[in-house]
Amino acid sequence: MNYTDEHAALCALNKIFGYHPAIALSLMEKAGSAMALFGPAISSAPTAISSAPTVISSEVEKSPHPELISQLTPSALEWARTELSTLEARGFRFVSIIDEDYPEALRECDGPPIGLYLNGSSSPTEIFGMRPMIAFVGTRDISPYGQLWCQKLVRALAEAPVQPCIVSGMAMGADGIAHRTALECGLPTVGVMATGIDSIYPWQHEKLAMEIVSRPGCGLVTDYPLRTSPVALNFLRRNRIIAGLVSAVVVVESKSRGGSLMTAKYACEYNRELFALPGRIDDARSAGCNSLIHAQMARIITSPEELVGELGLGRLSRGPGGSWAAGAEASLRSILARKYGEGSALVYIGDLVRENTGITVDAIAARLHLPHQDALTAVALMEADGILSTDILGRCSLSANYA
Repeated sequence: MNYTDEHAALCALNKIFGYHPAIALSLMEKAGSAMALFGPAISSAPTAISSAPTVISSEVEKSPHPELISQLTPSALEWARTELSTLEARGFRFVSIIDEDYPEALRECDGPPIGLYLNGSSSPTEIFGMRPMIAFVGTRDISPYGQLWCQKLVRALAEAPVQPCIVSGMAMGADGIAHRTALECGLPTVGVMATGIDSIYPWQHEKLAMEIVSRPGCGLVTDYPLRTSPVALNFLRRNRIIAGLVSAVVVVESKSRGGSLMTAKYACEYNRELFALPGRIDDARSAGCNSLIHAQMARIITSPEELVGELGLGRLSRGPGGSWAAGAEASLRSILARKYGEGSALVYIGDLVRENTGITVDAIAARLHLPHQDALTAVALMEADGILSTDILGRCSLSANYA
């Protein structure tokens, strides 16, 4: 990728304002661009703050973090240029908030990261924009009960008419189980890291990480610069990205305090759907889930079939031997998969329209995290092929031959 000066400026802002991205976004809006914030760097001024643009200087006194603004220096911009060169040389990517393939769901959150570092064999659009994204989070000290049901729930999602991407945090316990089960079932998975993209934590997940980055539609993502070590504060910042990327968060097991509850908190703030697996009232590892259910913050999970339905992924029925299988409605999915290719966004659009007659293009784009123009183009193609039709209000429904 050919990174521009604007990308370098955004990369520098991401490092400087990583814990306070809203400040950087506000400054960018006032200055007109990220590069404008480094105007003095172009003229090789010795310091940024003494000769910074008026908009920057005016922010220093009223900002709660003037020390961050004072870091808008030529050296910060040069650091970013070196950072981007290193990324490119090592096969990593930097996706900035102004790029079209930045995850739309995350962009819409309050104070989204200025940029994301990505490691994967697929493009950002293929990783973030092709399927619904569902997060699975839970305690590192997961019980056999939690492990069993984490696997069952992910496997059920793999059998759904609309197959999602599983997002988690690469930690031991529930996170690792969710990632591995997704890979075993053929689902894509995204690992959100609390370190730089060039290191894996914990080290026990190095093999898992290698498998994730080699699979189509999968990837590792972080907003931390290269060579960032795993310190406690980093995990909170990671959790907000997990909640921001997805349409729903599933808490498998959680103690009364911990990172999973923070992810649940962010999910509520971002208006994401929140589900929790209930557990025994005397099991400390289920205390957090039970409290989320009791406070009516999370919906209780009573069966895999119910979860799949409530996530809007279609309906499951019990197949021979009690296994889950998509019902007769999956026949449309097979037709679309043969026509457009397995994994195509058009397959998932067909599933959404089947389950939600009258759904609009805007709603389709939001549900599948697709750029609006991509959703509009896909619907127009399916309408031209006689698969669906739209009315004057843009509401979609399946044609009679496919309903």
